[in-house]
Amino acid sequence: MQIVETTNEGLKRAYTITIPAAAIAERVEGEITKIAPQVRMPGFRPGKVPANLVRKMHGPAIHQEALNTTIREAMDKLVADKQLRPAVQPAVSLGEGYAEGQDAELTVSLEVLPTIAAPSLDGLKLEKLVVPVSDEAVTEAVERIASGAKSFVDAKKGKKAENGDQLVIDFVGKLGDEAFEGGSAEDTAIELGAGRFIPGFEEQLVGAKAGEERQIKVTFPADYPAAHLAGQEATFDITVKAVKIAGETKIDDDFAKNLGLESLEQLQGLLRGQLEQETAGLTRTQMKRQLLDILAAGHDFEVPPSMVEAEFDQIWQQLTQEAAGEEDPAAALAEIEAEKDDYRKIAERRVRLGLLLSEIGQANGVEVTAQEMSMLLNQAAQQYRPEDRQRFVEYIRSEPLAAAQLRAPLYEDKVVDFLFDKAEVTERSVTREELQAAIEAEEGHVHGPDCGHDHGDKPAAKKKAPAKKKAAEDAAPAAEEVKPAKKAPAKKKAAEAEAPAAEAEAAPAPKKKAPAKKKAEA
Repeated sequence: MQIVETTNEGLKRAYTITIPAAAIAERVEGEITKIAPQVRMPGFRPGKVPANLVRKMHGPAIHQEALNTTIREAMDKLVADKQLRPAVQPAVSLGEGYAEGQDAELTVSLEVLPTIAAPSLDGLKLEKLVVPVSDEAVTEAVERIASGAKSFVDAKKGKKAENGDQLVIDFVGKLGDEAFEGGSAEDTAIELGAGRFIPGFEEQLVGAKAGEERQIKVTFPADYPAAHLAGQEATFDITVKAVKIAGETKIDDDFAKNLGLESLEQLQGLLRGQLEQETAGLTRTQMKRQLLDILAAGHDFEVPPSMVEAEFDQIWQQLTQEAAGEEDPAAALAEIEAEKDDYRKIAERRVRLGLLLSEIGQANGVEVTAQEMSMLLNQAAQQYRPEDRQRFVEYIRSEPLAAAQLRAPLYEDKVVDFLFDKAEVTERSVTREELQAAIEAEEGHVHGPDCGHDHGDKPAAKKKAPAKKKAAEDAAPAAEEVKPAKKAPAKKKAAEAEAPAAEAEAAPAPKKKAPAKKKAEA
């Protein structure tokens, strides 16, 4: 076998490989010899079919399999001899006009991963913004629960309804003189001022008394889910059956027990833990952004264009899907189109950071354990219909690239945690509002994170970037992320399950459930 390098420019490589016809013929003969004892043919005893008849019967299929096997071995030899690290699957083509008995001439083109020197971790400094959870914040959280759990009691006879009161009503909705489907109900509770009904409905019931009948006119919103009602003017015949006022919700141990807890102290402890968990997540987000910006600013090596393009395609597909769901899809699409170059830079940043984090992790022994991978696999399998889960598990186990994609987000988090441990971290107590403002300030920096410039000298942002742009910047796909060849089994319908987003293209997150259509009164 002869290997000739034809291109060596940057990260691009190309080769021609010549496989002698004799090597292919030798493999064909070996295959014929191996399967001959298993061939059955009328007039011959088992295992006694002549090799020339076996060749006549199965020759083309045997030759094709022998050729494929030889090509795979040739590629393995190319990668090993040239010490290549392919960024994506190499493109391999067999010369036109090839026929059995001829030398096989292959053309191979690929992009390789860049050589990255493991960066020094000395001098890495991060600021950790910590939000202490105050007693006041816990009290506010308890009061929010109490507000949502409020009860209503009958008002004094003759009371006129005010905002905050609850009415129990029967109603019949009409378009013209005809009642429309879904527009009538009995004993419906409506809290005035809550804004749960279409605009104008609640407002026209302020001042109503028990036993009163009213007719109100409203116009359904133009984007109302029921097409036959959207933008239509309707009348509602209302019968007010009761007026109720909000009862006092006493926050004590009995209140906590009604929620299934033992005491108010236990409720406060649970809420404090939730608040601490929320702020810890924000703190990690802010620290990770610092870290990624520092890494991006300090490294500007060439990245494989094919990986950048694949990453950009993934970002762009998500953005266009989100734009399609906006109130004005055309305007939303125009907005992201105007920032297309920014998102392409983000894709390049993500690939570069992914390669860099992978290099840091490998150089420092960071790995995802078999137990962690098993948990990931089980979690991902839950996104599929029960009958497809085992097929998905087998698919991931048989496809190393798909497994790498599934593992990538956890691997990235473990590398980030490793760098947090290595960094010199200073803590500063801030309010939740200050922490959120620090995160939003990063969102406003359109140019900096993508360009790799030192943020101490960052230009003013053109405009406030949408949060989704910063979220795209923060993701750093691992180096082994490559689109798998096989298809994964179909997932559950969106109505059946909703799963967390995954990096692996082999296991895309299903679409979110569609919100339930509002009733006519909603």
